[in-house]
Amino acid sequence: MTIRFDNRVAIVTGAGGGLGRAYALELARRGAKVVVNDLGGARDGTGSSLSMAQQVVEEIKAAGGEAFANGASVTDEAQVAAMVAEAKDKWGRIDILINNAGVLRDKTFVKMTMDDFRFVLDVHLMGSAICTKAVWDIMREQAYGRIVMTTSSTGLYGNFGQANYGAAKLGLVGLMSTLALEGAKYNVRCNSIAPLAATRMTEDLMPPEMLAKMQPDTVVPATLFMCSEDAPNKAIFNAGAGGFERSYITITKGIHLGEGEMTVENVAARWEEISNRDGEIVPENGSAQGQVAFQR
Repeated sequence: MTIRFDNRVAIVTGAGGGLGRAYALELARRGAKVVVNDLGGARDGTGSSLSMAQQVVEEIKAAGGEAFANGASVTDEAQVAAMVAEAKDKWGRIDILINNAGVLRDKTFVKMTMDDFRFVLDVHLMGSAICTKAVWDIMREQAYGRIVMTTSSTGLYGNFGQANYGAAKLGLVGLMSTLALEGAKYNVRCNSIAPLAATRMTEDLMPPEMLAKMQPDTVVPATLFMCSEDAPNKAIFNAGAGGFERSYITITKGIHLGEGEMTVENVAARWEEISNRDGEIVPENGSAQGQVAFQR
């Protein structure tokens, strides 16, 4: 069965190039009406221009689709609210939000300023929260919504020189996990994509032969699946270069120490047993951690 997005309205942030452009073009090709949002700044977030977003809109229209360009900064609540209002006024609803906009200010933590740390969190984490908040009530009221957060292997597993980026990207997983629970009864599903893609964000981070296999189109199938009617909920999906995997946050079976046994020395002595992954579980929610401790 072909997955279509006819009569669906999508907002894609950071859609002037790279992954966002690929998402917007494929959503439109499959019938969606698309808001192509892009501040049009440099990779570090400086500057602005609507030309990149407008070019994507022209591509969509040339292929027979519907779209409009928007240059709102995802960090500006008023600009984001205006963008959402324009889409709602024009097309009557908002069904899909892909939080893709991002910046890089990579440095080792010893050299990183708090301004650089804060700015990256503002764009990735707060920007995604601001955009999601702006569409949340609309999606709840229409009993339909599909939201995708963009996490990263850096957030999930760490990467040298990206403390700010990693903190923001794992923060998005926490945001996604809670929104997935809160939105479920309203048919608003929230998932995360951890993309492996050759874009201007990664062009100088990997060798050319790897980048050649990591075109944005290789991530599109995973992200658009999470935008579809049959999307999962609360999933972390890794995709790129032909690979598709799912990441989980798990808890080991661990140990239980009785009264009088809970000493630093006993924890140290049984660290390997605590770390043993045999029988680990994926909790449904945060309170399940406490249940693991008491169900012994």
